[in-house]
Amino acid sequence: MCQNNINAQSHSSLDNDIINDTILKVSKIKDILEQMRQSPNNVRFNDLCAVCDNYFGDARQRGSSHRVYKTPWLDNPRINIQNNKGKAKAYQVKQVLMAIERLEIGDKLWH
Repeated sequence: MCQNNINAQSHSSLDNDIINDTILKVSKIKDILEQMRQSPNNVRFNDLCAVCDNYFGDARQRGSSHRVYKTPWLDNPRINIQNNKGKAKAYQVKQVLMAIERLEIGDKLWH
């Protein structure tokens, strides 16, 4: 009986850890998105990668200075971002924001 109780407690603890990690990740992504909207010229490349990973999955290509993400649309199949001395390029930040908006409000409004 004690063993089952211990397993239930550790399982519950693991579930809570996963939930807390997910909440922290979502909160961090929201903070980065807000910063991207307010100051697209001042976004760290690693932050832009985290946002793209969250919305588009793992990069299809990962080079030292480039990452390519696939999108679900036939007319806009990928997002290419570049590392510019640790910073993201402002026009690419804006492209990512537009793609995220398209995901969130729905593809049908873009046609």
